[in-house]
Amino acid sequence: MLQRSVAVCLLVWACVGGPRLVAQPLTQNAHPVPTTTGDEAQMFQQAQDAMQRGEFDAARRLLARLHARLPDNFEVNELLGLAYAAQNNLTRALPPLQAAAAERPDSDIARANLGATLLKLHRGAEAAHELQAAVRLNPRDGISQENLGQAEMLIHRPAEAASAFGAALSREPGNGDLAYNDALALFDSGDYAQAREVLSRMAGVNLSASAQSLYGDVDEKLARYKQAAQHDLNAARLDPSESNIYVLGVELLRHWTFVPAIRELSAGVKRYPDSRRMQLGLAIAYYGNGNYDQAIPILADLLGKDPDNLVYADLLGRTCTVLTAGKNPGCATLLPFAEKHPHNAALATYAVTSILHRPSSPQELQIAHTLLQNAIAAAPRLAEAHMEMGELLQTEGKWAQSVAPLETAVRLKPDLAQAHYRLARAYAHLGQHERAEQQIALDQKYRKTQQQTLNARMQTITTLVVKMQ
Repeated sequence: MLQRSVAVCLLVWACVGGPRLVAQPLTQNAHPVPTTTGDEAQMFQQAQDAMQRGEFDAARRLLARLHARLPDNFEVNELLGLAYAAQNNLTRALPPLQAAAAERPDSDIARANLGATLLKLHRGAEAAHELQAAVRLNPRDGISQENLGQAEMLIHRPAEAASAFGAALSREPGNGDLAYNDALALFDSGDYAQAREVLSRMAGVNLSASAQSLYGDVDEKLARYKQAAQHDLNAARLDPSESNIYVLGVELLRHWTFVPAIRELSAGVKRYPDSRRMQLGLAIAYYGNGNYDQAIPILADLLGKDPDNLVYADLLGRTCTVLTAGKNPGCATLLPFAEKHPHNAALATYAVTSILHRPSSPQELQIAHTLLQNAIAAAPRLAEAHMEMGELLQTEGKWAQSVAPLETAVRLKPDLAQAHYRLARAYAHLGQHERAEQQIALDQKYRKTQQQTLNARMQTITTLVVKMQ
């Protein structure tokens, strides 16, 4: 699943521009400011008027002068904080809003505005505390409920967030952002069925790429795989972003629908040629569809760009060991990686396979010896390393010496068909024909189950890509 965030609309700042004062707490009808002079009352009235006209700088200057005279006045502190907030000066807005909330802790508006400011400053726990107080004081305030939901999401409490978003949504059922936030919180809390119910009622759900993407994840969790793929496809069509196309590709890979995955990820790579995860997904789609020669160049290119990436190297190595795919020139990219990581037995073995499956110089064969010696020392029970040592010795015409490592290989992994085949060849060269025939029979027996091994390998790779979202 992609990392998602809630659709944000804070209390003090409206989603559609301008300051938003909850229930208009400080208007011309506000409680009069306790004053000692008529001048102070006049200044406060002028500040309120300036705020209403959107002249926030003028209001702030008036309120700053008034605050110097009346530092403990609730109305002055509250409006001064909102004036700073309207100019997005949150650090200056916070102290007067905190003072106002302390002066009147039973004011839901003061607690709500303070909570919204703390939320904007990403101080989630403090924001949640203030917004919880605001909601207790005025549970009918949908905006405070919405902000509380966002604060709860910020501190990773999705169940509590879902409750708050749900309360806000009940007051504004046509609000698509609220519905999305509620569904996301429900999804993150594990309530997939309820998340789907909310999405099914969401206004404009079919026109929202983010909602369709979330819908796809929800249906995936509910084992509604066909619907999940359709929602991911909708998201990619509505917004052909890199992430949406990638998620669609992963959804198709997850269910082994490799041909559609190739189609979507190929288009994605063309649109986003720098997306390495998209290229990786395409390589795996090719691999799953049996197009090994098309997968290998992609993986080799990825490894060339990131020569220390174990994921790329491992997948390239796995692909190069399939049938005769090691003959592909791209498999040679494994050699530098293996030499740089001598203790990675599996990668060393893959690299040797690539050497042995193409015309190799005496120098390369010596490198293969070194790699396999290191591999066997690092992982003495890795049957494939012993098998490759036997094949390497046979390549050098050392048939008698190849028997021991090949016998070790079949002892460690009796169903390793290629080791039985190589051992049969060694016995035949040594004139041990009866033993050679036995090994040929075992080779044929286990080769029939090779496809199951390939399927398990594809499952492992596909699972890895899913986890990379």
